[in-house]
Amino acid sequence: MNPVTIVLLVILVVLIGAAIGLYFWGKKAQKKQEEQQAQIEAAKQTVSMLVIDKKRLPLKESGLPQMVIDQAPKLMRRTKLPIVKAKIGPKISILIADEKVFEVIPVKKEVKADVSGLYIVGVRGIRGHLETPQKKKGFFKRIFSKK
Repeated sequence: MNPVTIVLLVILVVLIGAAIGLYFWGKKAQKKQEEQQAQIEAAKQTVSMLVIDKKRLPLKESGLPQMVIDQAPKLMRRTKLPIVKAKIGPKISILIADEKVFEVIPVKKEVKADVSGLYIVGVRGIRGHLETPQKKKGFFKRIFSKK
């Protein structure tokens, strides 16, 4: 056999092995995510809240309890999370919003939110519908739309 074909066969076997490994790892991660989503849905409560402020902050600067910060994975501590500061009843709370919900949450307005622990899962307006912000145009769409 030619040395080039041996190298190509070895590369092919490694790629097939990596693809099979990624397939099973992905199925396991998807199953874990579905279980977490079921737990969130089971613990979900609807509360009315006045949103004071919303920002994307690193976990350490968010103002969340130290116990929550300690339980977070190491990679998650450096990423910026969508943090919402809201008044729920007489108490001011700091919550983490879902990425899909964060853009819809209005600042300085009262909303009904589906909350699971410290996590905001859904938002509805108390008086009418919430305004969905327009998506930002990408770099190339802005360039080509000017012409």
